[in-house]
Amino acid sequence: MLNVPRVVLAILALLGLVHAIRMLVLTENQDIEFLLHFAFIPARYDTGLLLGGAYPGGLGAQIWTFLTYSLIHADLMHLGFNAAWMLPFGSALARRFGTARFLGFMAVTSAAAAGLHLATHFGERVPMIGASGAISGAMAGAIRFAFQRGGPLGMLRLGDDISYHVPAAPLSMALRDPRILAFLGVWFGFNLLFGVGAVMLTGEGQSVAWQAHIGGFLAGLLLFSSFDPIPAHGIDGPDAERTVQ
Repeated sequence: MLNVPRVVLAILALLGLVHAIRMLVLTENQDIEFLLHFAFIPARYDTGLLLGGAYPGGLGAQIWTFLTYSLIHADLMHLGFNAAWMLPFGSALARRFGTARFLGFMAVTSAAAAGLHLATHFGERVPMIGASGAISGAMAGAIRFAFQRGGPLGMLRLGDDISYHVPAAPLSMALRDPRILAFLGVWFGFNLLFGVGAVMLTGEGQSVAWQAHIGGFLAGLLLFSSFDPIPAHGIDGPDAERTVQ
């Protein structure tokens, strides 16, 4: 956390800028219009429920909101909570993937999180915002290599740079690792019981989009090898890990 990759700092700065503009520049009506354009709203995809026409943005918003919702946060606590989780897990992935792969991975997990939220809340008019779906994907991606021998959380850590480039275990092997299973149990249990992470809009009675967390996490866990530039452990070739999942 004391040597944060530039791409992670850039993302955090962007999140802070978006929040500052909403809080300090936009009026209340402009902020509502902003959310209608860029938050993820399941009702946007159910034309049978729309009253008075479609949501602003049309077809474009149906596409870009799969990503833009993750740049918006309800308040400083929400932003700070997500930033705190982005720093360790996002940094670990950015060091391993490099900038382009990391950004692609975060975009895919963000979209997957929104996709599962849409499937479980189809027709709902309440906007969803927050980066926790993508950050959940980063958590899942990080555990694919963090516990390996010589990795960042391994007992025999090799070094700051080398530890982030150790071969990852194939998914079938990773899911037999007691440490990873314990992490999965705690993570899923925590989300199911408390729904801590990406929230919807603030206000009494608003629920937490825990399904989005699970969508992002599963995408990160399953798609990690598609982005990983390091050959899988014990198998030759850059695509080796994919052949054993």
